[in-house]
Amino acid sequence: MPSDTAGSWTPVALSADLPSATVMPAWTQAGSIALWRSQSGRVSASSDRCPHRGMRLSHGFVRGEALSCIYHGWSYSSAGTCIRIPAHPDLVPPETIRVAVHKVEESNGVIWVATGEPAEQPPGFDDLVPLRSLTAEADMAALEAAAGGKTGTDGLIRIADCPWIRLLPTEQAGRTLIHVMIEQSRSPADRVAASRLAEAVRRRAEACRTEVA
Repeated sequence: MPSDTAGSWTPVALSADLPSATVMPAWTQAGSIALWRSQSGRVSASSDRCPHRGMRLSHGFVRGEALSCIYHGWSYSSAGTCIRIPAHPDLVPPETIRVAVHKVEESNGVIWVATGEPAEQPPGFDDLVPLRSLTAEADMAALEAAAGGKTGTDGLIRIADCPWIRLLPTEQAGRTLIHVMIEQSRSPADRVAASRLAEAVRRRAEACRTEVA
């Protein structure tokens, strides 16, 4: 993935996993975030803590174009400003009440969130389509060993015995989130085979970690 000393991009989820009007937890190098899509389809990434009582916003809900905390219903815009406090419906929340937000890009079925200010846009995989995501209880080194390939400059791992399958990984404190990508021209049968092979790679990676431990 493109990165520099100022910031980097993390592939946090697949577009298909975040329908309109939903929120989910996700992870970046800066820590956990609340990833949400408004009713109109806009994707936003907010700090995962409500400034009121510290409840995780990823446990909240989306109504219209706002993310609301499940605890007391404080609502936040995609820019991070508090726009509604249900206990005080006539109050215009002060601008000092806000949550931190991150830059988001959605490209070719992958949702990317920025940490800091990256010098470049996230990579585009025009010849690939996302298949699924899975989590391996293993680090990147174990995943590369299981796949038989190293992570390229584009952030992808090519499976040695099946190069039309790519793995787009990101480490998460001992775990690795893996987005499985395949070439667009592949058949439905190939998709099934790719999913099974990705599962096999995950099992090998987890076995490798167990053996090292």
